[in-house]
Amino acid sequence: MRIKSEQLSSLLQKQTSPLYTIFGNEPLLIIEAADRIRNHARQNGYTEREILTIDHHFNWSDLLTAGSNLSLFGDRRIMDIRIPSGKPGREGGKAIETFCRSLPPDTITLISLPKIDKQGQSTKWFKALEDAGTVLQVYAVEHAQLAKWIGQRLSIQQQKADFDTLQFFADKVEGNLLAAHQEIMKLALLYPKGHLSFEQIKDAVLNVARYDVFKLSDAMITANAARYNRILIGLQGEGFAPPLILATLTEQIRQLIVIREGLDRGIATAQLTKEARLWGDRQKTVVTAAKYLNLKLLTQALLQAAKIDKIIKGVAKGDIWDELLQLGQRFAIIKH
Repeated sequence: MRIKSEQLSSLLQKQTSPLYTIFGNEPLLIIEAADRIRNHARQNGYTEREILTIDHHFNWSDLLTAGSNLSLFGDRRIMDIRIPSGKPGREGGKAIETFCRSLPPDTITLISLPKIDKQGQSTKWFKALEDAGTVLQVYAVEHAQLAKWIGQRLSIQQQKADFDTLQFFADKVEGNLLAAHQEIMKLALLYPKGHLSFEQIKDAVLNVARYDVFKLSDAMITANAARYNRILIGLQGEGFAPPLILATLTEQIRQLIVIREGLDRGIATAQLTKEARLWGDRQKTVVTAAKYLNLKLLTQALLQAAKIDKIIKGVAKGDIWDELLQLGQRFAIIKH
């Protein structure tokens, strides 16, 4: 039997399967599903646990031996089998089929696998797992659904935020659910229950180094040359990686181009900020900057960023930090 993640809790309340197989490409959700099954097993008297991690050195006869061995103390047990590669091979496939035909008594077997493609799901060993127990397929959370997912996780700890703030959060974790989970838990420690502001989430989600890079970006587009120079020198002194600085500044320039082109075509600001993936206070800052910048100069800034990228990669000559300094000064010249 195959189920979805959201069906697991209700299924566990109704019945206990002798075999659970979890597979997918989302580590956090796999870990959580496995924890839920293990907790259910312990609550039902399965107190002993045996872990088998299968790699290319694994002797598959050990699986069958472990399955046939009885607990030393007669306790119910959990067999926790992990196959990180998701490819047991011919010998392993046959061992899994044999194991499924005669599941060990007083045992809940939990098998964890990575993403299995359609060809893998059509193999005899995988079908044996599906026929003998419950198979849980874990689907990745698509970026379009990530803000909603974060909101649901915040609600569990009785916190909430508006959609734009959640979208900003989603953009910063870039689809990494483990990173999102860590940041959500951090918010529970930093702030009380209730509504979280954009500033609270921004300060929590962006670490100090990344936040400094964003301050550098703000100084660039607001033409604050002195502040830009001061932050850039500080980042250089801390040994901050130039590629990360360049990536942030280049993204900012591209956002400005999107806004500037849209304003020239008469498109509504709200639509443009959404297209440029701008959230919270940065919307006003970037739109204001875009109004006094023209496309020609923004294109020149983007070309200079491309030149810096070549210097970083060693295919062009130049001083990286001096070029980054000139890139920021270009915006001060534009405004004045």
